[in-house]
Amino acid sequence: MQNAHDIIIKPVLSEKSYDYLAQKVYTFIVDKKASKTEIRQAVEQVFGVKVDSVHTVNALGKMKRQGATQGRRPSVKKAYVKLKKDSKGIEFFDSIAQ
Repeated sequence: MQNAHDIIIKPVLSEKSYDYLAQKVYTFIVDKKASKTEIRQAVEQVFGVKVDSVHTVNALGKMKRQGATQGRRPSVKKAYVKLKKDSKGIEFFDSIAQ
């Protein structure tokens, strides 16, 4: 198993992720090879919360062009982490949502 800080790469700060904060659903960019169980353990270890469920999405990178050349942005894996009702929120997101 990897280090918990290597599994969670960064939080996703978008309008859609802000809408989910009221339901205690937090969104992260995670390592592509990480399983749902590893993501759950990493979030519980790093933030000290209780995770109810984890949903993952493999997002393919967008096509980009520079003149005649074209390429692709890097693909990412997003994890939607729902906390249990009795769990406290993640302080990082709570300070932003205010």
